[in-house]
Amino acid sequence: MIGMTLWERQLHQRGSASALAVAQDCIVVHERHTRLVCLNRHDGSVRWDIPIGTWPRGVVIASDRCLCPAQDSDQLSCVDLMTGSLVWQVGLPRYSGHVVATADAIIVGGWRGYTPMAGFNSDDGRPLWLTQHRTNTVLPLPWGGGVLLGSGTKAWLIDPRDGRELDRWRLPEPLADPDNRPAFTLIDPDRCLALCGPRSLVNIQFSSALADRLFQHDADLTASAAEFTGGVILLRERGAGYVAVNPENGSALWNVGVGQPLAEGVGRDDKGFVIISQGGVLFRLSSDGHVLERSSSAARVIALRDLGAGEVLMITKGTLRMIVIDRSS
Repeated sequence: MIGMTLWERQLHQRGSASALAVAQDCIVVHERHTRLVCLNRHDGSVRWDIPIGTWPRGVVIASDRCLCPAQDSDQLSCVDLMTGSLVWQVGLPRYSGHVVATADAIIVGGWRGYTPMAGFNSDDGRPLWLTQHRTNTVLPLPWGGGVLLGSGTKAWLIDPRDGRELDRWRLPEPLADPDNRPAFTLIDPDRCLALCGPRSLVNIQFSSALADRLFQHDADLTASAAEFTGGVILLRERGAGYVAVNPENGSALWNVGVGQPLAEGVGRDDKGFVIISQGGVLFRLSSDGHVLERSSSAARVIALRDLGAGEVLMITKGTLRMIVIDRSS
């Protein structure tokens, strides 16, 4: 077996990678249709369990607080991460989505272009700014003291305190839109990656107006953010594999195909990488992409989340499962 199950929790609903957030010692997850639960990361025990509303479009941990927008109430709730007590709550326009947090501001809105974007004070939820018109953007990314947004062939950086535009980039192809999942991948303080079109990976440089194509694949890629782990960029193909890319020069390093549709997410261990099929087969890969081992783990997997130190969180159709990768294999 590739991994040992440390603990497992029934969610009583379909698992969602966007309705889950991880901190150093805890995991916050939406479950049972209306509940938000904080679990001890090490043993899965419950720290707190509160009513929050139905199907949040995101769960975000920011320092000692957790942010969750519920669809049924159109409210953004900020709760204390240690106790689950409500810190503040603000109303949102209907169909609000995308929530990101910086050191002193919370940015909401822009999902599918349904609503304007708004900034709120992180301490008390006080409104800071609101765009005049509806804004369409992929899930924003805090970057370099600002927040990076993108839509079509444009990417732009805003000030989280007042919403004003700080910088703008023109992309060679339209951005792929993963809906409410991450769209950008941070490589280092000066570089961010974005998937554009069906096959291109674009490098956006913070210190200049440069946004150029880093890699062009010969097959279609899934509309999801690149994974940057183990010193390489991993892009999931629409078929049943990954292509690994050198982050410095954009050259293809290796490909792996497993003959089964893959769930999103890549884990790490001391030998290389761990990926999983949607049908629940775990694959251990060497650092150069060769399949070293495979084992059946669970059915109907939604995503993997790498937690470091050989721990992988598996999100399935109805459970949350913590797995420790066996280093002796």
